[in-house]
Amino acid sequence: MSETNQKPKTTENDPTKTVQQPQTVSGESDERVREEWRNYEFDGDAKLAVEDLDVYYGDDHALKNVSMDIPENSVTALIGPSGCGKSTFLRCLNRMNDRVKTARIDGSVALDGEEIYQDGVNLVELRKRVGMVFQSPNPFPKSIRENIAYGPSKHGDIETGLLARLLGRSNEDERDELVETCLRDAALWDEVRDRLDDNALGLSGGQQQRLCIARCLSVDPDVILMDEPASALDPIATSKIEDLIDDLSQDYTVVIVTHNMQQAARISDQTAVFLTGGELVEYGATDQVFEEPQSQRVEDYISGKFG
Repeated sequence: MSETNQKPKTTENDPTKTVQQPQTVSGESDERVREEWRNYEFDGDAKLAVEDLDVYYGDDHALKNVSMDIPENSVTALIGPSGCGKSTFLRCLNRMNDRVKTARIDGSVALDGEEIYQDGVNLVELRKRVGMVFQSPNPFPKSIRENIAYGPSKHGDIETGLLARLLGRSNEDERDELVETCLRDAALWDEVRDRLDDNALGLSGGQQQRLCIARCLSVDPDVILMDEPASALDPIATSKIEDLIDDLSQDYTVVIVTHNMQQAARISDQTAVFLTGGELVEYGATDQVFEEPQSQRVEDYISGKFG
């Protein structure tokens, strides 16, 4: 990581003495965050509303007092250097951090106005509504068809098992229609339509990732969280994922973590910039953040002075 070059300041009383400008460990200059840099206004209600969110892993304060509203049917990009809290924030949106024993979360996250951290929340239902696509494709070691149908079958939305067939409730036509719809929505149907019973692990990396997106869609989510979904893919597969994200934002709220700033600029409607110390430094329309950032640290990060 490169350090920003700053000329030392001389003291007023003794010009031979110098005072070095304070810097963070990653090369960022020390800068007080202004609240107006993080106030992003948009039409309509927020799909997700986050207020005063703090996350601790043991003694490590991973996220500090993060507040932001995420609009419906849009793409929100989370960018920033490694270790700044982007993925931690993403996992807070469907309580995936609950699985980390040392994690403690303070603050509020509301989905359609309902607090997801209140007692009694059904986490299975929450994670149906707020699905997750991970950095590395993780298809089940099952057929392509079974990967899509597994979630709805597990939740009882479609019944295809032996008992259901014996009781006359099996609906394989509904299952096959769902499989086709989800694969079409994930821009994968034309590539796999003739091999739905093949093992999904035989697909290419890009196809596996789109299958995971199709699997996420199969349980009819409201929000799709993506943690660097194209970081392990080649440029052609990455382009397909980006086109898919653009299409999905017409019907879903998409929140994506990416280290690729060009990708964030291409696909997102709004961008949130996290910097070291778990701070949300700036949040606004993507064009504004990339072309006219209000924070000097954000400008330095986007221009490559540190990161």
